[in-house]
Amino acid sequence: GHLLSFADNHDVSRIASVIQNEKCLPLVYAMVYGMPGIPCVYYGSEWGAKAHKHEGDPALRACFGKPVYNELGEWIRALSEAKKSSKALNYGGFRSVVLTNHQCIFERACDGERVLVAINASDQPYTAHFDAGCGMAVDLITGKPHDFGGGSKIPPYTARFWKCER
Repeated sequence: GHLLSFADNHDVSRIASVIQNEKCLPLVYAMVYGMPGIPCVYYGSEWGAKAHKHEGDPALRACFGKPVYNELGEWIRALSEAKKSSKALNYGGFRSVVLTNHQCIFERACDGERVLVAINASDQPYTAHFDAGCGMAVDLITGKPHDFGGGSKIPPYTARFWKCER
């Protein structure tokens, strides 16, 4: 069976309180949704709610009176749609393609569908040179086309789910 994957839960400090660079918070969720496993988002964390374990259960298990609409929530919604639409992201194997201190690209593949998950956790743009095994892709998060020719530029603090098309 598939295991749950998560960034935080009811027993640990919320990820927004732990992460040192808030610009990386969306990338944490890109990793959770891109890696094998069933993504689980602890309620309130999709809005960037903060709480430390040492503050106790009332802080970790806060009551929210109404939804908080923000960019992080919209990002996680887009990641959810991307994951839902992709057999490779749900059932595919895992193969590391590029790994540096601040960037990673890995492949998820299943039944002929291939998705390359690319994450740049740096304040500098990064151009990845690798054999994608296809010339063109579509980003499942944004719907925008991507050409692998000449290197794949990833802006700072950005994630992409490139689905190979041809």
